[in-house]
Amino acid sequence: MYCGTVQLMKRILTNPLVLAGLILTSILGLLALFAPWVAPYSPAEINLIDQLLPPSTMHLLGTDSLGRDVFSRMVYGARVSLLVGFVAVGIATLVGVVCGAFAGFYGGWVDRLLMRFVDVMLAFPAFFLILAVIAFLDPSIINIMVVIGLTSWMGTARLVRAEFLRLKTLDYVAAARLAGTTDINIMLRHLLPNALAPVLVTATLGIAGAVLVESGLSFLGIGVQPPTPSWGNILLEGKANIEIAWWLSLFPGLAILLAVLGFNLLGEGLRDALDPRLR
Repeated sequence: MYCGTVQLMKRILTNPLVLAGLILTSILGLLALFAPWVAPYSPAEINLIDQLLPPSTMHLLGTDSLGRDVFSRMVYGARVSLLVGFVAVGIATLVGVVCGAFAGFYGGWVDRLLMRFVDVMLAFPAFFLILAVIAFLDPSIINIMVVIGLTSWMGTARLVRAEFLRLKTLDYVAAARLAGTTDINIMLRHLLPNALAPVLVTATLGIAGAVLVESGLSFLGIGVQPPTPSWGNILLEGKANIEIAWWLSLFPGLAILLAVLGFNLLGEGLRDALDPRLR
């Protein structure tokens, strides 16, 4: 088992997609984690004298219409985007794993009921469903994380269901049943650990999707609300000043691009390394 774990880690860490994704996501994560020390100014510090200054040695990414340092706001905005991404995907993964596990393990009417509910959820366009829910709620960070999580678990549920349907027919599960192991213990100790590889890949790719959704909501003005910095609301201000302040559109757009690219590369690399059929 130890040798197998070492070989798996070596296969993951030598995958070029994983390495590229790790570099990008690690840089963003470190900037977000050490934002108070990295940012040269407070993200809410207003200086009307320095309105819409272009990038310079004093302000690396320029300033916005209130004279706030864009680099500082970008760094703190990384905290918001990554927090939304990780928490939303955590909620989606938890709901999807529970739903898929029960559907795949018990089958029958339980499977049919849960999968028809998944089909109903998939019938709604995800982004428009999120827009509809957010329109009735206070657009706070917590509400955004919960809504994104509760509208993006269906793919995980289907993956876990498929894995449980396959795994529950294996001999070691039959042996566990004969030994008197309860259903919950069989699911948690014997089936779930062997079904986590595709879930890990889906969760990694899901973080990229959650970052995009949060940025889109903030850009539309119904996501993270000012003065809290977010890549999406910085981009929204850039739209209003695009003819005279190009940096307000370019840099948050690049940040969103790099974040999504990093998590997508990481997810694709993990898929290649964890799926034996691709080797």
